[in-house]
Amino acid sequence: MIIGTCDLELFIPEATSLKAKRKVIKSLKDRVRNKFNVSIAEIDMQNIWQRSVLGIACVSNDNKHIDAVLNKVVSFIETTDLAIISRYKIQIW
Repeated sequence: MIIGTCDLELFIPEATSLKAKRKVIKSLKDRVRNKFNVSIAEIDMQNIWQRSVLGIACVSNDNKHIDAVLNKVVSFIETTDLAIISRYKIQIW
């Protein structure tokens, strides 16, 4: 079993309150979960209006598959107008 993780730090320019931020994060998490069948959660900066860190996990028996899926998730998030990726880090164990 091989596990891949991705930490994404996001900037959400349209969030003017925590309520607006949580709406954007929920929408983004639901879209990613439904499209890519990965686990995703907000793991840091929960109380900061325009910042968030998402953790994404994928399990497979192939390194290339995990790398491809996580890179597609990053590309998908970049194409949405919901948030801007400040940084990301992919790790595979």
